[in-house]
Amino acid sequence: MAGTYKVHAVTSPTHTNQPEFRRWRNRVLFSYSAFYLFVYMGRFNHWPAGPVMREQLDFTHVELGIINACLLWGFALGGMTHGRIAETYGYRFWLVAGTLASVALNWVTSFGNNLWTIAIPWALNGYANATVWAPGIGLLAQWWHRSQRGRVMGLVGVAAGSAMLMMWLITGWTVAEFGWRAAFRYPPLLMIPAAVALFFLVRDRPSDVKLEDLDQQGTMDSANASLPDREGLREGDSEPKDESPPGSSRPTKSRVRLTEDATPHGPLTAYKILYTNWRFVATSHVKGLENVVRYGLTTWAPLYYFEEAGLSIETTALVTVALPVGYLTAPMVSGWISDVLLGGRRSPMIAASALISAAALIGLAIVPAENVYAGALLLFIGAFAMSLSMTSTLVVDMAGPRYAATASGILDGHGYVYAGAQALIFALVLDTAGAPWQWVFLGMAAARILSALIAWRVKL
Repeated sequence: MAGTYKVHAVTSPTHTNQPEFRRWRNRVLFSYSAFYLFVYMGRFNHWPAGPVMREQLDFTHVELGIINACLLWGFALGGMTHGRIAETYGYRFWLVAGTLASVALNWVTSFGNNLWTIAIPWALNGYANATVWAPGIGLLAQWWHRSQRGRVMGLVGVAAGSAMLMMWLITGWTVAEFGWRAAFRYPPLLMIPAAVALFFLVRDRPSDVKLEDLDQQGTMDSANASLPDREGLREGDSEPKDESPPGSSRPTKSRVRLTEDATPHGPLTAYKILYTNWRFVATSHVKGLENVVRYGLTTWAPLYYFEEAGLSIETTALVTVALPVGYLTAPMVSGWISDVLLGGRRSPMIAASALISAAALIGLAIVPAENVYAGALLLFIGAFAMSLSMTSTLVVDMAGPRYAATASGILDGHGYVYAGAQALIFALVLDTAGAPWQWVFLGMAAARILSALIAWRVKL
């Protein structure tokens, strides 16, 4: 692939300051964020329902792990494919189509009576629900420039955390009042009006409303399939870093982009570009290790407090609501810190996220389950730290608007492969090996430490 892609200096578009452009890009951002508030109603609603499902259907930890893995691996496959499909056929169309399919598959799942009549439609739901992420990030990349992307992704992170919080409270109440089947039937219906509203409120790109499109290039150096390092130099460059201010159009050799006229350009071109970039691949694995903890906590924390502390389903929901609250609050500051204080650098946030969450997980392994106040605090700290990470923003920076959806989807796909694996591995640790719950939290802490080492070694 070396030498097959032209490179040009990065420029900052000035047309994004036009009032009409600003109005439309804000409309797209806030419409997508509002839509995202509802999508977890049909994705992770089995988590608050898990303890009741296990009790009523006599599931083992391994069987619950299989159900979790089916959803997460379905989502992984969707992440790998939906971004590229949306780049070809349209972002908002694919977003809405997948959302409606997800609602239907939630209803199918609600009629299941054994492991596979639940796990199979739930896996299909994971694939369908995955349409709401990568195509959405691709949509936002068409409207927002790199210099603002950390804050944009921060707002999306707030929406995701809020979505988790809404789902936890609404689904938890639904399960307590009407049973676990209701959790798959009624909360997901909220996704329908949200999807319809999104379709009419947004457009795929500025040219759809007679505005100038953003530069479609990313910050990958195709000549050596690596990225510019954070001091502004490619590997092997001997020139000083570019000191131009953010809006300057002065060309430099230290920051380059792939152009739109890369040849050949087929359905697999984006995958070839991304998978031959070793820093992108490393970032994907860091994301995977992050998801071992992000979804490990949301999978197992409710069961831990329900079983070990003997809490009711209502009290369990109240204690573990610290997780979505933590996921919600961190993105409020992480994007601003990365964009403004760190000058667009993402790696310090990734490292801080890993180390702080590892410390919180070790604390969870030490503190008894009966100490629910300390447990809730540690869950909040761990979730807050997880959402400080900027891996999702980093890969959009790498790929640029043209391949943003594909890059986001691949990253998310890697994340959900790991997330599905943890569901099975920790289930086997608990059931087959008979290990205490502390080993689950210590295993998660080890995953965070490993991700910090990878990020440091690769210099993300």
